Amino acid sequence: MTTYKFKTTINCGSCVRAVTPHLQKLEGVEEWKVDTENADKVLEVKTNILTAEDIQQTVQKAGFKAEKIA
Repeated sequence: MTTYKFKTTINCGSCVRAVTPHLQKLEGVEEWKVDTENADKVLEVKTNILTAEDIQQTVQKAGFKAEKIA
């Protein structure tokens, strides 16, 4: 399983609720969470088949930015 981490603009509970349906519909997402307490608002996604680009595109469709971090 691969874990991707992204610096995002998902910064509050409402933002998390807005992105939730997009990530839940994305096939291949095993688990995800957003640390809104972190200054970088880190989104962590665990998957077996998706690429970082797949996840970034989905987050962007939800209206947020996502930049892959190491």
